[in-house]
Amino acid sequence: MGIVDTHIHLYGEAFDDDRSDLIEKAKAEGVSHFFLPAIDSTYTGRMKALQKAYPHEVFLMSGLHPTHVNENYKSELDHVYKELTQSSEDYVAVGEIGIDLYWDKTFVKEQTLSFETQINWALAFDLPIVIHCRAAFDEIFEVLESYRSKPLYGIFHCFSGSLAQAQKAIDLGFKLGIGGVVTFKNGKIDQFLNQLDLDSLVLETDAPYLAPSPYRGKRNIPSYINLVADKVAELYNIPREEVIEKTAATALALFRKSN
Repeated sequence: MGIVDTHIHLYGEAFDDDRSDLIEKAKAEGVSHFFLPAIDSTYTGRMKALQKAYPHEVFLMSGLHPTHVNENYKSELDHVYKELTQSSEDYVAVGEIGIDLYWDKTFVKEQTLSFETQINWALAFDLPIVIHCRAAFDEIFEVLESYRSKPLYGIFHCFSGSLAQAQKAIDLGFKLGIGGVVTFKNGKIDQFLNQLDLDSLVLETDAPYLAPSPYRGKRNIPSYINLVADKVAELYNIPREEVIEKTAATALALFRKSN
């Protein structure tokens, strides 16, 4: 089974000069699936074009990223709903959605409302959600607690919280997206990750962001997910093949892809 990247912005401008080459390089190095989170309506065309070019490798999400919630958030949400309604078969998840209080708190109320609205749509369309959480664990957990009795599930993308927060996320029905942070000297999650069941983890790059060591600070590329897999294998003291197989199986089951 190939490596599954559960979160990568392959459609972004950072890859305009060498996108195809990097995809082929990653495939040659064992990556079989790329799951693309949405940002806002301006990228929908790019995402669909890439999925059309790589129908067996690329899969799409629809959603409004919390840092892109602003004065026009209602029209952006309308776009998400339209996509889910008219092209639901094209999407495997609602994401990335959530709350981000790191960059700007101007639209925190609108972020929370957008998060809740998109959760409701995920439930209505029977899709998982992919959560963006930055400096907002308490706020996100408060929202998720209100849905505890609902069949809500998905991924905490780029998990960077504490052991207690990891356990709470898992208790709420979520998997943890593990990316470059696990390789950082100050990333902290490497100190407790092996206390969690490996079945609770999925792998991601978040490329072009958050490149793993020794490439931290540079452009992240798809094939670097191998460095994440290597680090997780080291922390669990198991063969990398076991990490790849288990995380891939977890991801494909969550996104309802058989292969």
